[in-house]
Amino acid sequence: MNVWDVGKLALIVATPTLFGAAILLAPKWWDAASSYWEARRPVPPEPLGPPIEQLAADLRRLLRLHGSLTDSAHIAMRAHRLWAVEAAIAVRAVEAARALDLPHPSPATPGSLRRDEIAALLQSLAASGLVLPARARPFI
Repeated sequence: MNVWDVGKLALIVATPTLFGAAILLAPKWWDAASSYWEARRPVPPEPLGPPIEQLAADLRRLLRLHGSLTDSAHIAMRAHRLWAVEAAIAVRAVEAARALDLPHPSPATPGSLRRDEIAALLQSLAASGLVLPARARPFI
C-alpha cells in the first residue's frame, strides 16, 4: 500500500463525517456571513419624530382648543384643562422646532415651558413658515 492508496482510503472514510459536519454547520456559517454583510451596509437615516405636517396639524388643533377653552370653560375646570393643553402645545412646538432645525429651549421635563417661552417658540415657528391659526392667543 502506497501513500496514494492511504490518502484515498482516508478520504473515503472521512467524507461522510465532513459532509454531515458541513450540513450541520452551514446555518451558522450563513448567519455569520449575512451578519458580516449586514454590518457593512450603511444604515439609512431615520426621522427623529413625526412628520412636520402632523406636527403642524397637532399644533393648530391644540391652539384652537386652547382658544375655545379660554372662551367657554368654567373657571374651575379651565385652569386644569388649560395647563394640560399648554403642556401639549409646548411638547409639539419643541418637536416642530427640532424638525425645522430652529433654536428652542430644552425643558427638563416635557411640556414644562413657560407661556413666554411658548409664545417665543410659536412666533419663531410661524416666522419659519409653519402655518398656525391667526387666533392663537395669548401666545402670538
